[in-house]
Amino acid sequence: MKRITTAALAGAALLFAGAATAQQGVDFSKVEIKTTDLGNKTYMLEGQGGNITVAVGTDGIIMVDSQFAPLHDKIKAAIAKISPLPIKYLIDTHYHLDHVGGNAAFHRDGATIVAHDNIRLRLAAGTTNANTGNKTPPMEADAIPTDTYMVGGMKVEAGGRVAQVNHVINAHTDGDSWVYFPDANVLALGDTYSSRTYPNLDWGSGGTIDGMVLALERYLKAANDTTKIVPGHGPLATKANLQEWHDMMATVRDRVKKLFDEGKSEQEVLAANPLADLDGKWAGPPGTITSNPTFLRNVYNSFRNRN
Repeated sequence: MKRITTAALAGAALLFAGAATAQQGVDFSKVEIKTTDLGNKTYMLEGQGGNITVAVGTDGIIMVDSQFAPLHDKIKAAIAKISPLPIKYLIDTHYHLDHVGGNAAFHRDGATIVAHDNIRLRLAAGTTNANTGNKTPPMEADAIPTDTYMVGGMKVEAGGRVAQVNHVINAHTDGDSWVYFPDANVLALGDTYSSRTYPNLDWGSGGTIDGMVLALERYLKAANDTTKIVPGHGPLATKANLQEWHDMMATVRDRVKKLFDEGKSEQEVLAANPLADLDGKWAGPPGTITSNPTFLRNVYNSFRNRN
């Protein structure tokens, strides 16, 4: 695992600014928060941005990810319908704004923010988009995680509920955490898993296709046929759904690596379009970060950035 330094951030953050841009044009007043009961006082919340997981203990709540800042009041109201107890811990799965935008407001409400330490560094220092050079300024102090870890993982406990927080190395980013609630058999995977499209592979922040595939293999070992899987984006999933996505990602890795190892340029790989037969099921809309050209370019650059 790499621990990033402030200087290294200058070449990072492929899509953090993209997440900020995603806010533009969104009428947050029209966003509705959907709550799905996962069993044993554990819930999935969907709105605008990354999916949220909520686990209710006897004296407080553990929350995973916080979507965009303008949705704080709606998310808080949706959680209050589940339980009147306070949110004690907010776990960040990675640093992109559609997952951490609500950090500051929930921290001011009393939540301790938990994350891998690379997230703390990126949010505190600000980042630069590896493709465009666009800069994202540092986040305010209240948004910065204060309870962090570097290797392995950690446990977060509230009122008898345990969240097992684990790091996967250089997957979606270099600071990804995945969270397991063993008493509910629920996995919250952040953007290392997107159940309906190609992922946003943030190679500028240490993300790699190899790391994504290895992470998925780790999740498959942790899951069973009754595990409920909360993806970073998309509907609630099963182990069978996760296996299908893993197989797609492994296919993408192998095809693009072959072309990369043959010395093909980025433009030659884009022209060859080795993902054409996968696009019908997995490609996002044209112009989005999950479209074929963007995803294919990011996979290629994850190999180039590794060398």
